[in-house]
Amino acid sequence: MAAWKGGAALRLCATVVLLDMAFCKGFVEDLDESFKDSRKDDIWLVDFYAPWCGHCKKLEPIWNEVGLEMKSIGSPVKVGKMDATSYSSIASEFGVRGYPTIKLLKGDLAYNYRGPRTKDDIIEFAHRVSGALIRPLPSQQMFEHVRKRHRVFFVYIGGESPLKEKYIDAASELIVYTYFFSASEEVVPEYVTLKELPAVLVFKDETYFVYDEYEDGDVSSWINRERFQNYLTMDGFLLYELGDTGKLVAIAVIDEKNTSMEHTRLKSIIQEVARDYRDQFHRDFQFGHMDGNDYINTLLMDELKVPTVVVLNTSNQQYFLLDRPIKNAEDMVQFINNILDGTVQAQGGDSILQRLKRIVFDAKSTIVSIFKSSPLMGCFLFGLPLGVISIMCYGIYAADADGGHIEERYEVSKSEMESQELIEESKEREEPRREDSPVPTVQEPKDALEKKTD
Repeated sequence: MAAWKGGAALRLCATVVLLDMAFCKGFVEDLDESFKDSRKDDIWLVDFYAPWCGHCKKLEPIWNEVGLEMKSIGSPVKVGKMDATSYSSIASEFGVRGYPTIKLLKGDLAYNYRGPRTKDDIIEFAHRVSGALIRPLPSQQMFEHVRKRHRVFFVYIGGESPLKEKYIDAASELIVYTYFFSASEEVVPEYVTLKELPAVLVFKDETYFVYDEYEDGDVSSWINRERFQNYLTMDGFLLYELGDTGKLVAIAVIDEKNTSMEHTRLKSIIQEVARDYRDQFHRDFQFGHMDGNDYINTLLMDELKVPTVVVLNTSNQQYFLLDRPIKNAEDMVQFINNILDGTVQAQGGDSILQRLKRIVFDAKSTIVSIFKSSPLMGCFLFGLPLGVISIMCYGIYAADADGGHIEERYEVSKSEMESQELIEESKEREEPRREDSPVPTVQEPKDALEKKTD
């Protein structure tokens, strides 16, 4: 009886889950070729997927939740999905080159989503991009509301100017990453000091930085560099994004499950340098920590001991290892200064030799990971081609051996034929001689004569 009840409960749970999935799917539209002509009437958040793609299958339940959430909050953004393999021409028109690809389509514009594939991050992206490019801040209350809500945001202060035009151009390109606002000087908090107007500011890390055209160069490049918080929890995706900033990344590589003094101390030192030396290093350095060394090992193509500190140049794959023990923030500052003045030698890079080394390392890592995860599959994938190659080599060798034997027999038969011809020629020469010369009489044996006499 208890077993029957348990089975009934499991069936009920499975039914509820299936109904929930079906309910969520109802808010995600399956798109076809008609979407090309009808899309401009609305704002669309579209997942371009392939049925065989594992990452697409993993995204599907999250995408259904996105559709449900956008519908429940009354968002004007419609959520859909398109099989890019069935409608490849439409996918190509939107620049889809991999799966899954998430795009927000707004009029004639298409914005790529490059953030983490979580429900909250995708929804925030949709809200940010679907709204106004530059959002006005009409009051100090609204300014404070924005400051509490967003960790990083940019503000243009002033009237019409060439700087504002550049700011708008930068926003149209970088709206996929961060928020852009505009405000008058009266709205800005009293703690903000401006030497001149117009100005562009970034607010982050409980402080602000002012764009300086002479020191920071192009405003778009400056915004791309400053769109991150000064201290971050690093992962592979974030390091990839930081590659576009041109900054060096100082990372405490630790084991977050390890609560020993050495692990927590290095993390605290990096946090202290990021906070207390922000004005000195924020233009050139990004700071953070990473849990574990697996990803770093693939970048360095070496085994990095944990805990430690490594400085990465993600734009050219160079890295710097510690040249001294790091006991406090002052040691770390000295290490950073030595990197900037060239005292610490850079390792790695993207030279031809390093690229060849990368190819070998990646191939080795792939083979090892396959054998670790599935030894039978590894034996099949690599054993079968090796077996085929071995059979081919054996066949070629056997063919060569047979050919050599035949050739040897041919040589032998040829020599026999030549010797036979020589013998026949010698016989032909001897026959005329025998005809011209008298035939010698052969004396019969004595016994034969006696028999004749008898």
